[in-house]
Amino acid sequence: MSKDDAHRYPILVVDDDPGQRSLLQTFLAAQGFDVTVAVSGEDALSKLDTLQPALLVSDVRMPGISGLTLMQHVRRRLPALPILLVTAYADVRDAVGAIQSGAIDYLEKPIDLDELLQCVNRGIGISAAPALAAGGEFTPPPGVVAESQGMRDALREASLVAHSDTRVLITGESGVGKEVIADAIHGWSPRASGPIVKVNCAAIPETLLESELFGHEKGSFTGATSMRVGRFEEAHGGTILLDEIAEIAPGLQAKLLRVTQDGSFSRVGSNLQRRTDARVLAATNRDLEAEVEAGRFREDLFYRLNVIEIYVPPLRARRSDVQPLAHHFASLFTKGKPRFSPGAMACLEEYEWPGNVRELRNAMERAILLAKGDLILPEHLPKRVQQAQSGQPAAPAEASGVTRMEDIERGAILQALREHGFNRTETAKALGISRRALTYKLRGYREQGYAIDPE
Repeated sequence: MSKDDAHRYPILVVDDDPGQRSLLQTFLAAQGFDVTVAVSGEDALSKLDTLQPALLVSDVRMPGISGLTLMQHVRRRLPALPILLVTAYADVRDAVGAIQSGAIDYLEKPIDLDELLQCVNRGIGISAAPALAAGGEFTPPPGVVAESQGMRDALREASLVAHSDTRVLITGESGVGKEVIADAIHGWSPRASGPIVKVNCAAIPETLLESELFGHEKGSFTGATSMRVGRFEEAHGGTILLDEIAEIAPGLQAKLLRVTQDGSFSRVGSNLQRRTDARVLAATNRDLEAEVEAGRFREDLFYRLNVIEIYVPPLRARRSDVQPLAHHFASLFTKGKPRFSPGAMACLEEYEWPGNVRELRNAMERAILLAKGDLILPEHLPKRVQQAQSGQPAAPAEASGVTRMEDIERGAILQALREHGFNRTETAKALGISRRALTYKLRGYREQGYAIDPE
């Protein structure tokens, strides 16, 4: 479907959250749809007096007229209008009931843009365009290696959400490159000329983190010999990255919730309300949903931060990135042009890299220091990396059983998907994996030609 075709289908988006609203509007407009937004259920009903949308996308939980009540009003006025609901986990039961009352489907937060586009196309009744194709080709930022499909997917999602002000949660293991994604979002955004401020929440003592984030007044506590501007103030007009967000103590989470809601905060030792216009990005290597269930992380803050989630896969799942990353990092530590012996490269490609990209960078720094000249040999690599290569040719995948296990896993996932009516949330629960992990696997299956959407 071309953008000219999409423009013939106006869409009404209803959400009281500016970040969520901006995300939906920016993404759907990028696909070529004519998007109108409403800030509440009441606003949506007034716009329906003059607008004739081809599809309504509405949040479920809103003050005043909720999404479910709005659907009832719309059904009486426009019984044939397709309605797509957006819901938090706590609202899923209501959303399922709404589908029985006529909604075409529901999307669980954080929204997966691939799934959103599929649902919109299906609801309007047009042929689905290739997933995220309207985002176009993009060039990774300078110094960013993205040969693997997994990293390109993460960067493509970053490029699609960059032009909105929506909050983004970047997930993945330690060392995978979550900060790279944050830098890309900021660099591609209208805020690129403003600052990007990064705070590692795990590296700052709990007693000092509040002052670090919000600043303090002189004399507000022992050692506060002068006034200090906080990181949120520094990020005004730009972007703030809260890395290791799961490490923030519950008491501070409440204050963080307020600043993500309306940009307001107060310095330690002051009652004066201040405001900041900073876009909030968060990153974590932990499962925040599990932290919420365990009572260690506020559910309302989780949904405030997790408007869109971008998952960065581990390096062991991005094998095609290993060689170019090794060359890139090695070149940073020498003036010459580094070369790798076949044995050294075999070690790098077969090692599992539990420390991910950060571990590879450190290994390259070590190798350049130990190498005589520009040739890197296996003995220049850390022992654990050397031991990954036995010197014998690797067994074929079929002989090792890897392909067989992948076939079994793929079959089980696709069968579960069909059994649950292609509902990804229910499928993930049945399989005992996260929705994000399921989505990542399904994207790979689509590229291999498998059907992952209802016909």
